[in-house]
Amino acid sequence: MTTDILLSAGNLPAEPNSFVGRERDLAELGMLLTDVRALTLCGPGGIGKTRLALRLAAELAADFPDGAWLAELADLTDPDLVPRRVAATLGIREEPDRSLTETLNDALRSRRLLLILDTCEHLVDACAALVQQLLAGCRQVRVVATSREPLRVRGETVWRVPPLELPVTLDRVPASDLAGHEAVRLFTDRAAAVRPGFALNSDNAQAVARLCKMLDGIPLAIELAAARIRALSVEQVATRLSDRFQLLASGDRTAPVRQQTLRAAVDWSYELLTEPEQALLRRLSVFSGWNLDMAEQVCADEQIPADDVLDLLAALIDKSLVSLDGELAGDARYRLLDTIGEYAAYRLAASGEQAAIQAAHRDYLLALAEGVVARGFLRGDPPWPERVAMYLRIDVERPNFRAAMAECLSHGDAERGLRLCSALRSAWVAYGDVSEGVVWFDKFLALIGESPSGESAGPATAQVPREIRSRALVHRSELAFEQQDFDAAARCAQAGLDLLGSPAEPGGAGGLRILGLVSLHRGRPDDALTSVDAAAQAARAAGDPWEEGLALSSRAGIIARLGQLAEAQQAYETALYTLRDNNGWGIAQTLYGFGMLARQRGDNAAALRRFRDALHLYREIDARPDIARCLAGIGWVALAQLDLELAATSLTESIQLSLATGQRLAIARGIDSFAALAVLEDDLARAVKLAGAGSALRAAGHALSGSAQARLEALTETARLALGAAATDALVAEGAQLSAHEAVAYALGLRDGGQEAAPAQPEPEARPAAPQGKANGVTRSRPAPLPGLVSSSGVLTARELEIARLIARGLSNRGIADELTISPATAARHVANIFGKLGFSSRAQVAAWAAEREPGTHR
Repeated sequence: MTTDILLSAGNLPAEPNSFVGRERDLAELGMLLTDVRALTLCGPGGIGKTRLALRLAAELAADFPDGAWLAELADLTDPDLVPRRVAATLGIREEPDRSLTETLNDALRSRRLLLILDTCEHLVDACAALVQQLLAGCRQVRVVATSREPLRVRGETVWRVPPLELPVTLDRVPASDLAGHEAVRLFTDRAAAVRPGFALNSDNAQAVARLCKMLDGIPLAIELAAARIRALSVEQVATRLSDRFQLLASGDRTAPVRQQTLRAAVDWSYELLTEPEQALLRRLSVFSGWNLDMAEQVCADEQIPADDVLDLLAALIDKSLVSLDGELAGDARYRLLDTIGEYAAYRLAASGEQAAIQAAHRDYLLALAEGVVARGFLRGDPPWPERVAMYLRIDVERPNFRAAMAECLSHGDAERGLRLCSALRSAWVAYGDVSEGVVWFDKFLALIGESPSGESAGPATAQVPREIRSRALVHRSELAFEQQDFDAAARCAQAGLDLLGSPAEPGGAGGLRILGLVSLHRGRPDDALTSVDAAAQAARAAGDPWEEGLALSSRAGIIARLGQLAEAQQAYETALYTLRDNNGWGIAQTLYGFGMLARQRGDNAAALRRFRDALHLYREIDARPDIARCLAGIGWVALAQLDLELAATSLTESIQLSLATGQRLAIARGIDSFAALAVLEDDLARAVKLAGAGSALRAAGHALSGSAQARLEALTETARLALGAAATDALVAEGAQLSAHEAVAYALGLRDGGQEAAPAQPEPEARPAAPQGKANGVTRSRPAPLPGLVSSSGVLTARELEIARLIARGLSNRGIADELTISPATAARHVANIFGKLGFSSRAQVAAWAAEREPGTHR
């Protein structure tokens, strides 16, 4: 018998071009092959399985005296030919009256070699049988298989080949950092090969990185895109990727057919699926991530029974077409790579099923949104941990909700579209996506002839039931109020109320509450109280504890603004009791109100406790704008207590969250807080420049509160004395030129080690020794606070207490100046000090505070 094996180092082909990246993958695989005998590299078409296997074999060839061998199986169609191909590769001849597998086993029994079986997925059973026999009879043989699904043999280790490593973010990342990522390196290398002189630089690095992310880091797609650089710019290639299969339709003519174009690579995988697997894959393209229940509800029909979905989904995962994407509340999440998803969507459109599947997807998302809002955001029985999962579910499904609303819009379905918007409005507020909510609401309201701006929206093109229209207008008014667009808020709230027969109907209490808050911001507190009281009454009549609690909480905030602190405390307690069964967002809102009230009383310890209680609840549901508000509250308390470390940490996270969610007013307030911090750090020039930036960011109709205005006046007056009027005005003007991002970056300069030099200041006068503290690990002195900015405890000086009593008597700043024989500017500075120390925003609050205290005492 002849069992001779070719006496050479193997048959590995020379690499056609440079191998880029995968250093960590190769190191891990090399370690694996010291312990395992069968290693299967799995992944979708174009992910680089073959190239990785060949490079791995080349690096380990020296460890195998009998060579590293490649058996290519892609062109085989007959499973019986698999052993023949392997034998021919190794130079082993078939023997008469004996199976080729037995001959292979005898020939390889004493050999130490590495065998690569490339492209096994279409012959997976035959490959599995051969590998099982080789593992049983040839102890020193190692097998590396490449396949889009596992072989499922005993002793096999499956290693999922990941996409090439990509930048996590592209936001202001320098070209030198982007150049180190695997996907960017591959594109740059291949583009330089077709256009000599091409290099990554500051002009094209962002576009290259974005292109690589759009292509999911799939090597084949990146190489095909790079080939287009011979005729197009990077930006042009990225722009044309809306149809990536058309753009990436030409590749290496010498490559296997299945690897010459991106479509051919995915076609190969699709054609190997069973009909039910093909149907499920194309239907899954409607999702932007999903769980098993979603797949069963949306994709099942007579062709695919719901009971079969799990097994079909598992098969698609095994075949590298569906990826696991973590868990949420114990449910596995799945996704398609963008490339696979686009291909599956093309197949869905061609199948004639698209309309039905998109409608099922839309209806599922509508039921989900309305169910979660009713049980999670508003009212219901689930305990808090389950509600947290509901909040997070809304967040994770946002891309699916967008797709459902787009489906409604494309069909002019205003009714379902407005129902989706109404169900999502609480989530939009909680997650800081108010602007997105406004856009969607206005698109659907236009279909029914409504315009929040008051301008003509044109004739209605859709009819929607009265109760849905009313609810949508009231909810749109809530988003307008969050944007501080009080005209639109009042207009939408009133329009919604006008459609109701009674305020006790759904939406009535919310509309009255918004009208009350608008009245407060327009300086009509009596009207505000009348509206929120009517809102609470209407909600009580409707059996709606959520709206009743919000109305009561709004009432507490209004009377606190009027300086009626004891009554506000009682109102907040009533609101908290009313919301007791909603243990979530509503309670957190009320706890935050308690914190603000404690600040007004000068009780910093209570304020800190309440803010932290609210922050805990907000963090559990990732309500980013509210987290930012709580952190800002903690930061201001820390400033009042001269705890610079806590102030810096809290205010930094707060302003970063506000910037991330696009909350312009919150950013401006955050800039103000950093101005106060700069004062405490004895950096008056930085403080003035930040004050200028904060004022400019409020230019879009957001007036300064009384306390903020007083702080600004005190700061600029102090700066004029210390730095001179010209220097102060110049700093304010410089700050006003900063964008929101620039202002935040400047504010955080001292926090992150920035070295930007502040303008020179006059030498400060000698001051008494001050307490020492740390801000982000840097020890800094704590000078006495400048007038009107912060206080360690809210205690007023004797002069300030005297002025507080004069305020209670109704005297203006000039009247106080005349009474005490001081200048009006000095009187204004003392008033600013009082506002800052007590956390008040109106003279009425100071008057109420002074009236509560016995003459000659202070807190």
